[in-house]
Amino acid sequence: MSPPRHARVERTSKETQIRVTLNLDGVGKTSVSTGIPFLDHMLTLLGTHGLCDLTVKATGDLHIDLHHTNEDMGLVLGQALDQALGDRTGITRFGLAYVPMDEALARVVLDISGRPKLIFKDGRSRRSTPVLSSSTTYQWGDAEHFLESLCRTAKLTLHIDVLAGADFHHTCEAVFKALGRALEQATRIHPRVKGIPSSKGRL
Repeated sequence: MSPPRHARVERTSKETQIRVTLNLDGVGKTSVSTGIPFLDHMLTLLGTHGLCDLTVKATGDLHIDLHHTNEDMGLVLGQALDQALGDRTGITRFGLAYVPMDEALARVVLDISGRPKLIFKDGRSRRSTPVLSSSTTYQWGDAEHFLESLCRTAKLTLHIDVLAGADFHHTCEAVFKALGRALEQATRIHPRVKGIPSSKGRL
């Protein structure tokens, strides 16, 4: 029987206070509160479509802007994912998902590689309009920065391609849903994988 694949991580600084619990073998049950409603929505989609149970409680210096809370959320969620994966024994390791959301289409390909790297490509002629969230504007740069922070502490190689989309909300939804599905695939225990899924013997 595999050991429990769950984690609890807390981070406290002068800028943010964040608590995350994560169960990789859940059913997609989520409870998310960051003070940034749009980020709450994206993290809820990530947990729901990634079939992981996710609880997030975060407070931060949103009277300044969303930067610190957004960045630290990525770091803490990445730490929780890293912790829940343990030594990576038996995992599938790679994940791929295409997800449409109305006119938007996103592709996410990832490797639980031990090497943090985000490649974010937007193939559209122009980027869509950001949305207002908690009196601050959540933009593509914020989404990318969250994902960079996640990759850093989760030690993921993550390729995201925005293949279509005009509406910011729809396009972000497609990205986060695809990320959830790709993570669920990559973190899944594979019945034929023995030990660490690497020719080097470690990730």
